[in-house]
Order: sequence, then C-alpha cells, then structure tokens
Amino acid sequence: MPFFDRTLKHYVEDEACFMFVNKGEVGVRSQEDYFKLNRNKAMLAKCLNYFFEPSDDPSKCDEGIESVGVFLYPSLVKDLFEFDLSASNYTVDFNLKQIEVDKLLDHYRESIGILLDNPELADESMIRTKLKEFVLLMSKSQQAPSELDFLAALFKPNEVAFKTTIQHNLYANLSLEELAQLCHLSLSSFKRKFKEVFDESPKKYIARKKVERAAELLKSKELRISDVAYDVGFDSLSTFNRNFNSIYGKSPSEYRVS
Repeated sequence: MPFFDRTLKHYVEDEACFMFVNKGEVGVRSQEDYFKLNRNKAMLAKCLNYFFEPSDDPSKCDEGIESVGVFLYPSLVKDLFEFDLSASNYTVDFNLKQIEVDKLLDHYRESIGILLDNPELADESMIRTKLKEFVLLMSKSQQAPSELDFLAALFKPNEVAFKTTIQHNLYANLSLEELAQLCHLSLSSFKRKFKEVFDESPKKYIARKKVERAAELLKSKELRISDVAYDVGFDSLSTFNRNFNSIYGKSPSEYRVS
C-alpha cells in the first residue's frame, strides 16, 4: 500500500503471527510496547489488539509499504505436527516482540517471495513444508526447549495491567476509543474502569497529564511550542493551547516567559 493511517489489528482468538516488512517502515503499538518494523526488523505477535502506525519519517516510505505475514492457529499446528498444545506449560514474557532478521530469516523471506511470485509452485505440500520450516527457525532463534513449547507459549497471551496500558500510551495521541481497544474493552466499560482506577474521567486525566508533561518540556528553550504540543500527543496547536490555558491560566508562550 502507498500509505495508511493508524490501523487496528483486531484480536482473533487463538491466532499468532509473524510479520516481515519488505519495503518501508511501520510502527507497532500495543498495551506496553512500541517499536518499528523495517526490512531488518520483524515482529512476532500473540493474539491481541494492537495498532500499526505510519513511520514518523516519511522518507522511509517513499515507495510505499510492503509486508508479508505468517499466521498460525492451534488447529493448523495440530494438523502439521500432531502436537497437543495443552501438554506444555512453557511461557514467554512478551505479547509482541521485535525480531532481528538474520541470514536464515532473510533466506526464508526470499523463499516465500518466490512462492508469492509463482503461485503455481505453492501447492499444499510446499505450504506445509514452509510452515514447518518457519516453526523450526523461530523455536531455535527464540531458544525454546522444543517446537511444542514455542508454539504453546505463542498462544498464551500475557496479562497486562490496565494502569500499565494507560501509562505506556499516555502521550501517543490515541482517542479514547483506541485506548479502549488496546485494553480489549468497549468504550463504556473503558470509561467505567478508568474512573475506578484513576478516580477521574479519562478525558480530564489524560489532558492534565499531557499538559503537565508539556510544562516540563517548555522549560527547554530549544523546543518549539508546536513540537512540544505534538510530542505530548495533541493533534493540533489550538487544542494544546486551550487545554494548557485551562490548567495553568496562561498560554504556553506566556508560561515559558514566566
């Protein structure tokens, strides 16, 4: 695709995936992670909601974005390996992980590219072979005790505290609906949970925290006020000025002078 806005990768039960980026650069944001994917950095992900975001460096996406995904499901694993995933208690401490694309993974990507360019070669036997190869590569690169343990861990999402999700994404210019999606809650349930945890409405709490952070950044004369506004997650300078004035009783420029 030539360009995209922030896009939600919806939760799908019992789905895990791996993603290569062949061209361009993509940001990935989850409950407690943010990292970038490009030709040298791939992603391993469990089943949860997360966002793909445009790169903050447009020059890295001049030719658009091209990505390739490998998707895994327990039913597929059982068919390929005859594994009983419940037989392993192995876990890993991540939901999303940035993976260095080494020579072996790069070679694997090239072999998939050949099949995508020549679909007549991609019969069922070839696809099964490539999926098995992928599982073998990843289980070894992640130093899992066995292929069974690697796959079992991949379908066990880690619980992330509600407060951790909010604090990690506080300055990310996410709407309340997008924050609710990261928390796997409806908007109404999210607002209710937020009030319980922070004893304040999400709109007021988030605006106040952004403005307090902005006040700290304004102490540096090297940063433009517009840069400060965007750095703390406001989508426009006018919205930033209005929120800042409502809390500090003066504009950001007046605050800086004082």
